[in-house]
Amino acid sequence: MKATQKLHEMGQSLWLDNITRGLLTSGTLLRYIQELSITGLTSNPTIFDHAIKNSHEYDQAIHQKANEGKSVEALFFELAIKDLRQAADLFRPIHDRTAGVDGWVSLEVSPLLAHDTEGTISAAKALHAQADRPNLLIKIPGTHEGLRAIEEAIFAGVPVNVTLLFSREQYVAAAEAYLRGVERRIAAGLNPDVGSVASLFVSRWDVAVTDKAPEWLRNQLGIAVAWQTYERYQLLIESPRWQNVFNAGARPQRLLWASTGTKDPDASDLLYINALAAPSTVNTMPEATLLALADHGIIEGTVPALARKSDEVLANFLKAGIDVEALGRQLQDEGAKSFVKSWNDLLECIASKTKELKAV
Repeated sequence: MKATQKLHEMGQSLWLDNITRGLLTSGTLLRYIQELSITGLTSNPTIFDHAIKNSHEYDQAIHQKANEGKSVEALFFELAIKDLRQAADLFRPIHDRTAGVDGWVSLEVSPLLAHDTEGTISAAKALHAQADRPNLLIKIPGTHEGLRAIEEAIFAGVPVNVTLLFSREQYVAAAEAYLRGVERRIAAGLNPDVGSVASLFVSRWDVAVTDKAPEWLRNQLGIAVAWQTYERYQLLIESPRWQNVFNAGARPQRLLWASTGTKDPDASDLLYINALAAPSTVNTMPEATLLALADHGIIEGTVPALARKSDEVLANFLKAGIDVEALGRQLQDEGAKSFVKSWNDLLECIASKTKELKAV
């Protein structure tokens, strides 16, 4: 049995953190679904930037749409939504079979809106309507300003992938925003079953402390924070308040592990896969990590040792002078800025391609 299948049978969903037009047209994504137990997909501006910059697959569509006088941002969303609709259709049988638990794809609102509540709410509604697929999640950052946007989007019936979460505290705030949206739907007599995942970024923790913590603590912080968050996740969904909304027809907002590609060249390429094999979660992984898992992954099926000692690991980082709570806030702020840079790079890439193609 492939390790991908074993993870799936243990109760963890495997999503691909990548999309390109070539993955769709070549049949590769369909093969991953059929052979590697992939049950969903996530995207972000960096992924699309690389896809458009490093291929000619989008040239014809860019040329055609540019001649229609569309803005660069509108042009991008049309390109992205076309790809994600196709991906959503491939995952639709899984979505239907699991009654909406799985089979999702994700599209992000403009990162320029990370601190714009009203703009995010408007964009989330518009993009979801434009995509016109029931199994498409709109990615909204879990920033302070994003929390109300998450609540309002859920209340409006827009499925949400909460992105840019780094700490347990940030996760709890996002989960409560989701819960408030669901409770308002129940009070209004609306169907409370609105899909959502909360994406906790893992590997960036370890990158951030590479030169600040002792060697013996290397590559342990992200995993410890993840397991600390998982414990709170379990407590939340078992609480009376959450059980009340489940009884009314809502479903849990699943915890998703993001940024699970290994950044340390000296570490295992499956570091964040083996360590985070937790049931009732999602792991969205880069394509190279997925293929490595299928090729040589070994899933033990037991709780990793680091999960049992996450509090001890976090205490050791505190002793080493690492303020984990402050670092979590810093990582979210830096992540938001990084997404803006990727977004600007993406739009610049499309604008440059448009100019080149018009000149041909």
